Amino acid sequence: MKSCKTLIVFLSVWQSLSPSQSYAQFWGARQPRPIETPKDSLKKGEFTWAPQLAPKGPILVTVSVDDQMAYTFRNGVLIGVASASTGKKGHGTPTGVFHTTLKDAKHRSSKYNNAPMPYTQRFTSSGIALHAGGLPGYPSSHGCVHLPSEYARLLFNEAPLGMTVVVTNNTRFPDAVDHPAFLSPVSTDGKVQAHERLSSSETYRWKPELSPEGPVSMLISRADKRLVVVRNGQEIGRCKVTIANEKDSVGTRVFVAHTNGVPDNAAYGSIRWMSHELADVHYGSGTHGDAAGSLSRIKIPDAFLVQIQPLLVEGTTMIITDAPILRKTSGKEMAVISSHPGA
Repeated sequence: MKSCKTLIVFLSVWQSLSPSQSYAQFWGARQPRPIETPKDSLKKGEFTWAPQLAPKGPILVTVSVDDQMAYTFRNGVLIGVASASTGKKGHGTPTGVFHTTLKDAKHRSSKYNNAPMPYTQRFTSSGIALHAGGLPGYPSSHGCVHLPSEYARLLFNEAPLGMTVVVTNNTRFPDAVDHPAFLSPVSTDGKVQAHERLSSSETYRWKPELSPEGPVSMLISRADKRLVVVRNGQEIGRCKVTIANEKDSVGTRVFVAHTNGVPDNAAYGSIRWMSHELADVHYGSGTHGDAAGSLSRIKIPDAFLVQIQPLLVEGTTMIITDAPILRKTSGKEMAVISSHPGA
């Protein structure tokens, strides 16, 4: 009789909880494996983690859909690798370049029955995020990137809001690139006009007041010969650029600035860039060479350089691509830079 009463009480308590309150789950390993562990040796839910290898600097997370793995770099140094689970068929995780726009250690889904999403770092306006979740060894989520619970916690504690997240099909590890010549200091003045597209006589447009703070990204398109600056998901400026050998591909690459701990961004020689190629994104034809070679072909108007130089700080993201970025009615799409719904 006592056992029956206990069972009745248990069932009553269980039924009084919401579906998301009726369980608390921990996914994956509780301790990291050594950082030198080959990624192919990591089993479902396992991870490596060694932030001491690069104690400071901008963090870049690369998610490989093909590998079902997540890689964390700081200052270009690999500090962690984890098995992951991306979006299943019909709910694929979008590929592209993003910034995190929300961090919530105790987040719950507003879309899926208040389900827990521990250590959420959201990177799209539709709610796609990095967070702790199930890891069956294949794509299983509704679009988010599931990570081992402990890895998600460690990454959450280390990563700043505005961190760069790259979702790609293939994985290429970042390279180190010197500060490109086209971002060197200059002082020529220029004229600013305000309308959506640059006219034939307009060199650039600059309106930093539209978004006074937040993570900064610059996008350079070979197809359109344009540079667009976005801060916290809002365009604050654009200019025309010149690209040598403009018919030749530059590829699609992401660069994240780091300053080796030097706080004064006026010391431009101290800036280095992590270069990461999106090898599965093809818009141009032919080979495009290495990152430094692609950058050396770009020329930005001097007056616009004066405006953007103060933004070249640790964590600034720059993307170069063969793809068009001006509005068009057709063509292949790629998500870049921002999670802002109006961007």
